[in-house]
Amino acid sequence: MSLRHALLGLLSEGPASGYDLLKLFENSLANVWPATQSQLYGELGRLADAGLITVRSEGARGRKEYAVTEAGREELRHWLLDVKPAPIRRYEMLLRVFFFGQISTDDAIAYLREQQQAAEAAAEHLAEIGKMIAHHQDNFTVYGRLALEWGVRSNRLHQEWAEWAIGEVKAHDPTANTEPCDQG
Repeated sequence: MSLRHALLGLLSEGPASGYDLLKLFENSLANVWPATQSQLYGELGRLADAGLITVRSEGARGRKEYAVTEAGREELRHWLLDVKPAPIRRYEMLLRVFFFGQISTDDAIAYLREQQQAAEAAAEHLAEIGKMIAHHQDNFTVYGRLALEWGVRSNRLHQEWAEWAIGEVKAHDPTANTEPCDQG
């Protein structure tokens, strides 16, 4: 996914200012595709230059309200239906795991426990967001729930994997710390 298409998707639901879009990112897309203020405003300029969005109105202090153009809707539709997502090939956490042979077994286990706890916290955070939006039925919420649920489930899987990996590391080195993992 690209920031370009995220912005086109948000603006397809209705006009918004850069500030409004930033807040929408923070409250919804940040869980799957974060963006900084400078990235967002830079991309809005590029989208306008490409004719995919237009400045619908300008207000006080330079506030601009953007709207998607028909060309922008066509680009979003093309991306949704015709462009296959690139597979995730880089996962820094797993790269570190691959080189656990370079650190002590206890350090490897401690790292895996941190990963397990972080995944648990992330899953709980996403589940709380799910509770807060449960009664809403707009497009962002209905379809956002699908992405949110993926986040909850992938974090739960991450937790389970970390617990399994701890067992594998311990089996490889019987002298490892055998304290049970805190599953909170």
